Amino acid sequence: MPIGQEKAAFLRAKAEYSDHARQTAAVFILCGIDLAAGLRSPKPERLKLVARLRRLIERERLRGVNRHWSYDLNRHIAMKQALDRLIRGQSGAPLAL
Repeated sequence: MPIGQEKAAFLRAKAEYSDHARQTAAVFILCGIDLAAGLRSPKPERLKLVARLRRLIERERLRGVNRHWSYDLNRHIAMKQALDRLIRGQSGAPLAL
C-alpha cells in the first residue's frame, strides 16, 4: 500500500476514534447513558436505551419549539447522533425496531 493511502487510512481511523470518544463522553454527561456499554449490550437492552434517548430528544425538541432558554442545539445534535449510532450498532447493521 502506498504511503499516501496509509496516511489517509490512518487519519480516517484517528478521526473516527476521536468522534467516538467525544460522542461517548457527551452522551454520558448529557444523558447518563454509557454509549460504549449500550453498543455492546443485547438487543432488548439497546431497545430500552433507544426509547430513552428518543424521549430525551423529544423533550429537547419541545424546548427548542417553545424557545426555552435552556435549549441547546449542540445537545440536540449529540443526542441524535448517539441515537443513530445505537440503532446502527457496532456491526453497522440497523437495529430492527
